[in-house]
Amino acid sequence: MATVNATSQSNAASLDIDAVKNQAVNVSDATQMENNFISLMVAQIKNQDPTKPVDSTEFLNQYAAMSQVKSMENMTALTKSNLVLLDNLQTLTAAGLVGQDVKVAASSLQLDGDSVSGRLTQAHASSKTVLVLTDVNGVKTEVPLGSQEAGAVEFVVDPKALGLAPGKYSIEAKTDSGEYPTVEVAGRVKQVRVSSEGPVLEIEGVGSVPFYNITEFGQTPVAGLL
Repeated sequence: MATVNATSQSNAASLDIDAVKNQAVNVSDATQMENNFISLMVAQIKNQDPTKPVDSTEFLNQYAAMSQVKSMENMTALTKSNLVLLDNLQTLTAAGLVGQDVKVAASSLQLDGDSVSGRLTQAHASSKTVLVLTDVNGVKTEVPLGSQEAGAVEFVVDPKALGLAPGKYSIEAKTDSGEYPTVEVAGRVKQVRVSSEGPVLEIEGVGSVPFYNITEFGQTPVAGLL
């Protein structure tokens, strides 16, 4: 899988947007069509039978309908252009995260022997909060986090201390109050893969994660400097 870079994505963004714009209704063509319609309407009125005048209301209705259709076509084209622009901006943003530490909402971990940190956010206090890791064979390992107040709860999963073999594990948090807080895992972005559903980040300790699963990114302030 190739790493995405800002330059290539910028060029792709320009090409995609230009392609969409080329599909939009040409404003000058639409104007010419409207002018022709008005010319025909005037010509018919000039040459109408004085004893049976043409109802101008029908002309005006047709003109209004044509203008509305052209406006809707242009709005659709502009919407497509904006969607392409937003998609490329999202990809460029994701590419800029390569090498950065992020937190993502995750339901699984990819353990390779190194510790993985993260956090969960409890809506209510609990006397017992645990993380439950389940391997591919369905074997569960509980990581007790003890009694916790409502709010953010930081945790660290040390596979060596827990005796966990390298591999993929599902992860969930639960409390004795019946709450299942969302688990956020911290990791470094190794590369970005572009898919039909948007950018997909490859994150150390997590694996493949869609861009929209990011919950936090940015540099961590260094104590004493910031």
